[in-house]
Amino acid sequence: MLDAHVQNAMNEQIKNELYSAYLYLSMSAYCEEASLPGFAHWMRSQAQEEVQHAMKFFKYIAERGGRVVLQAIDQPPGEFESPTAIFAETLAHEEKVTAMIHDLYALSVEQKDYASQVFLQWFVEEQVEEEANATEILETLKRIGDKGHALVMLDRQLGARGAE
Repeated sequence: MLDAHVQNAMNEQIKNELYSAYLYLSMSAYCEEASLPGFAHWMRSQAQEEVQHAMKFFKYIAERGGRVVLQAIDQPPGEFESPTAIFAETLAHEEKVTAMIHDLYALSVEQKDYASQVFLQWFVEEQVEEEANATEILETLKRIGDKGHALVMLDRQLGARGAE
């Protein structure tokens, strides 16, 4: 049986993962309007990944005999300054999610919930990848700027996500 404290925290994380999906969908909509279809595609792919993360928590709670309790999701921002600002916000958001995952892991250690520690290890590793991806794109944007041919090339590259 899943510890009640861990269950409640994981239910909160489902909400957080779904908020992440909403945030990335909002960023995707902005990028579509800004004629950056590759950026929009990358953000939609990211949103789908966040929904998958929420569903991993959903399934885990159920498998451990817990109860999933869905919570209200806040509305994400709808306006962004630029592609660089979007990826600066993406990185900051992923760092926040990393802290949430670390807090969940620490709670599972405190509660001596060894199964949850194993489950959460995947998320710990996933967050390393998430931060690295956001950092790489942000650093590229800082070098090339928010206009010009290099931005178009990066847009094409981001549009190829999932095509490999």
